[in-house]
Amino acid sequence: MTSGLRVRPALVSRALLVRFVSIIGSSIGFFLPLSVVPLFAKQAGSETGAGLTTVALLLATVAAELVTPRLVGRIGYRWALATGLVLLGVPTLVLTVSDDLAVIVAVSVVRGIGYAIAVVAGGAVTALLIPAERRGEGLALVGIVGGVPSLLALPAGVWAAAHWGYAPVFVVTAVATLAALLSVPGLPRHAETAAGGDGVVAGLRDPVLARPAALFAVAAAAIGVLVTFLPLATADRPAWIAASALLAQPAAATATRWFAGRLGDRHGPATLLVPGLLLTAAGTAAIALTGTPAAVIGGALVSGAGFGVLQNATLTLMYARAAAGGEGAVSAIWNAAYDLGMAAGALAAGLVVVPAGYPATFVLTAVALLPALVLARRS
Repeated sequence: MTSGLRVRPALVSRALLVRFVSIIGSSIGFFLPLSVVPLFAKQAGSETGAGLTTVALLLATVAAELVTPRLVGRIGYRWALATGLVLLGVPTLVLTVSDDLAVIVAVSVVRGIGYAIAVVAGGAVTALLIPAERRGEGLALVGIVGGVPSLLALPAGVWAAAHWGYAPVFVVTAVATLAALLSVPGLPRHAETAAGGDGVVAGLRDPVLARPAALFAVAAAAIGVLVTFLPLATADRPAWIAASALLAQPAAATATRWFAGRLGDRHGPATLLVPGLLLTAAGTAAIALTGTPAAVIGGALVSGAGFGVLQNATLTLMYARAAAGGEGAVSAIWNAAYDLGMAAGALAAGLVVVPAGYPATFVLTAVALLPALVLARRS
């Protein structure tokens, strides 16, 4: 009588637990100094350099993400992951002995390359370590494992720099990423070449992959507007409002990724695209009420919830639709969509905010998300 019952495979294997170590290490390595490096450049006497360091980091990250699948195909994901971790962490030690702007920018470029390699190579093999029928739930768990350290590391880096100085932050960054190297040899060999291949261009030409990626990039643009301009829009209000909103957004995104993963495994991730997009738009529109703390914080919470749904649904959908061996391309395209979307949103809003004002900018951002419903429905 029990022969017809299907036993669900275990979600967490020993290999996935080993992979969690490098996920945490790369998350700390990226986010701990993320806001500290611009502060370091500013105190060195360069207001312009503070922004330049972040731009250099993001541009290098996106460029490297698109070529990492080719690197993985040549040297294997374990060597690629190890290379990424080294490039992400070790260069920060240079900042303990130099505060020259050219050096800071160069370190940011190398770190961006390292983060891209670590995320794309690691993301590709992570997908292979999760049972296909529980992929949504598994990717949600992976998102939480990487998301919680980032939530803690970002403010911790700023706090530590203010209390102990910049050098300890840079040293801890290097130590955390190098410690994660110890886990790389423990990853299985069976997927050494499966996650490789270059296929990024082919993936971008394939509508079944390009549409979810484009949809995710549009949603990421809204988050780019939120994190860039919300503190400025509430500058005349108590500081706790912006701080609470900026905590609520990623916290909600991390939490909803889990629920989205479980729902997606049962009903299909494509069914979550429209609700996720509508939540993101609704939350962004609510933030336009910049004089009402409940609207700002609640809007950030709702926007984050929608974005978390889209994070899980789009990535799960792309992995499910990719051909065997295309995991590296999916990881590269999805991560590039994230980074480019955030950058494009911040840039576009920067052109609008002066003539239109902050409330109108958030409303226009929400409205700009709605045409992407066509992509959601086609996906």
